[in-house]
Amino acid sequence: MNGSTVYMESPLGFLEIRASSKGVTEVKFVKNAGLEINGSPLTEEAVKQLKEYFDGQRRTFEIKLDIKGTDFQLKVWKGLMDIPYGHTWSYKELASYIDNPKAIRAVGGANNKNPVSILIPCHRVIGANGKLVGYGGGLEKKQWLLNHEKQNT
Repeated sequence: MNGSTVYMESPLGFLEIRASSKGVTEVKFVKNAGLEINGSPLTEEAVKQLKEYFDGQRRTFEIKLDIKGTDFQLKVWKGLMDIPYGHTWSYKELASYIDNPKAIRAVGGANNKNPVSILIPCHRVIGANGKLVGYGGGLEKKQWLLNHEKQNT
């Protein structure tokens, strides 16, 4: 396999963190830590910054990403990074923010494909009615992340 992989225990369970030589490619929730551990300076920096985030000491991430997606997905993911810590936007607000106000469902689809959970804060997007909707790690994790950020603002 190309790149590096590490596992981190977080307050929400294990995270699998993968990186290429250019940047972090994936952060996802997994049930257990895997056997394959092949760390690199990038994965170790991601672990450090994620620990600071979970400890309430970090609000933004400063780490290189190497993510692949369509032009539209990349635009949505960039927009997600502009949602302030401790705040939420609706899918409609995010669609308007990226100058595509009618693409609400497509924004939801791109949000769902975010390869680097937490680093790109897709958990900060909620339904227009203010309800929690969709999160790859499960709604309990999304609620925990939102509560964590509100407590640390």
